[in-house]
Amino acid sequence: MIIDDINKFRDDRNWRQFHNEKDLAISISLEASELLELFQWKSAAEGISDIEKVKEELADILIYSYMMADNLNLDVDSIIREKLIKNNKKYPISKSKNNNKKYTEL
Repeated sequence: MIIDDINKFRDDRNWRQFHNEKDLAISISLEASELLELFQWKSAAEGISDIEKVKEELADILIYSYMMADNLNLDVDSIIREKLIKNNKKYPISKSKNNNKKYTEL
């Protein structure tokens, strides 16, 4: 599993001590901002023109997210499935198909 590779990388460097939930949440936000920066003042197409940078920033976000889930003993697949069930109720196909309105506006 990928989390084993992530944890090995972290543990080989003795970084677990720095990866509490607060700092991981901050790191997720910071890396998301770095991803956003790739798109600032650009079109969507221009933003993905350097796909390697996009992949790196997205990977950083996912790594920190997996680490947080692991710290909290959460199964990533399960929490995503649970969220998709909730989203399906908030955004029924009959009201949301071809519509980008928020669920409170449907």
